[in-house]
Amino acid sequence: MKQGFAVLAAVVLAQAVAPGAALAETVYVRAGRLVDTEKGTVLPARLFRVDDGRVVSVTADGPVPQGARVVDWSAYTVLPGLIDMHVHLADLEQSENVAEPLLHAPMEIAYIGARNARRTLLAGFTSVHDVGCFRAFADVELRNAINRGDVIGPRMSAVGAYVTIPGGGGEVTGFSPDVKVPDDMRAGVVTDAANTVEKVNYLFQHGVDSIKLIATGAVLAQGTEPGQQELTEEEMHAAVTTAAARGSWVTAHAHGAEGIKSAIRAGVKSIEHASLIDDEGIALAKARGVFLDMDIYNGDFINDYGKAHSWPADMLRKNVDTTDAQREGFRKAVKAGVKLTFGTDAGVYPHGLNARQFKYMVRYGMTPMQAIQSATTVSADLLGWSKDVGALSPGHFGDMIAVSGDPLADITVLENVQHVMKGGDVVK
Repeated sequence: MKQGFAVLAAVVLAQAVAPGAALAETVYVRAGRLVDTEKGTVLPARLFRVDDGRVVSVTADGPVPQGARVVDWSAYTVLPGLIDMHVHLADLEQSENVAEPLLHAPMEIAYIGARNARRTLLAGFTSVHDVGCFRAFADVELRNAINRGDVIGPRMSAVGAYVTIPGGGGEVTGFSPDVKVPDDMRAGVVTDAANTVEKVNYLFQHGVDSIKLIATGAVLAQGTEPGQQELTEEEMHAAVTTAAARGSWVTAHAHGAEGIKSAIRAGVKSIEHASLIDDEGIALAKARGVFLDMDIYNGDFINDYGKAHSWPADMLRKNVDTTDAQREGFRKAVKAGVKLTFGTDAGVYPHGLNARQFKYMVRYGMTPMQAIQSATTVSADLLGWSKDVGALSPGHFGDMIAVSGDPLADITVLENVQHVMKGGDVVK
């Protein structure tokens, strides 16, 4: 009996001190106004009750129990935490040196990732889809560290590595051919459909959430062209069916019109960039319910910063070739009613500036509410996280932000987030 009691006591103690095993806490949040992303409306003063990190009630503002913990954001407009569907947290930011990824050890990348995660969270982005890093599984480990509470950062969905052809848009390229690229930078390189199945399974075995294909060449990978298809439709279909067997999904980096349509026919759930999408591709995405994730802010940053810092001429040329076309494609996709998520390619530009894209989305056809929904309910839908993030109705995580002013009148107020809460904890 004593032995049994000792074991029980040890279990209770272990649960008490285990990470994430803290006792449930209740916090009340007063919101001056609430942007209801599910209904597409703005509500007057609201009171949230958040228990153990999740919203349990949303009512008109009123009294709270004596002694209750209260977060007073009554002077602010409150929204759900934002979601960026295209970031690269666990990697270096883009520079003029194409060999830069080879100059940094994985240990350094881990610290860089932690810094980038913090900047992103404090900018109001409480969830992200990290769509690739050169050091395989750096994003997976960053996600795990955030989940353990070792570092602060957004909720992460990670892809582990780029699935790409040899020398393709997901490779480190542009230097002397005799340079040996580390094996962990080539974890997703595939040569045929059978090899694609093997590599996709390998990625899932090491903890990825979903798969990122590089279907076409890239703007920022030397030796590749954005309009050129690289992965075959057969290879992409192999990735999709392998991911589906594991209950997961696939997104495809695809700039070129033919590569976009091939990826959609192969069964991907979303297209990254979609820069050169044509009318047929827009209609196909609409018909099949495929999301488009179009980073329409990024082109201006690459043009201005890249020129000032002498980025390679072919990168700047490819950026010019794709920027205006992408924005016109975005405008057409909005009119067609295609599902458009919020993805910025943060990492090409400094992390934490993600919200700069909102004004571009409004400029090219969205209403402010549509732009906000793209970064909340629509992106949550693509992630498969709609029950947890993207809204603030009961059951969702207590992930919310507070801004001064009215983002429906001036979307740029989202570029300056005053307060951030993640899971009921105020982090800013």
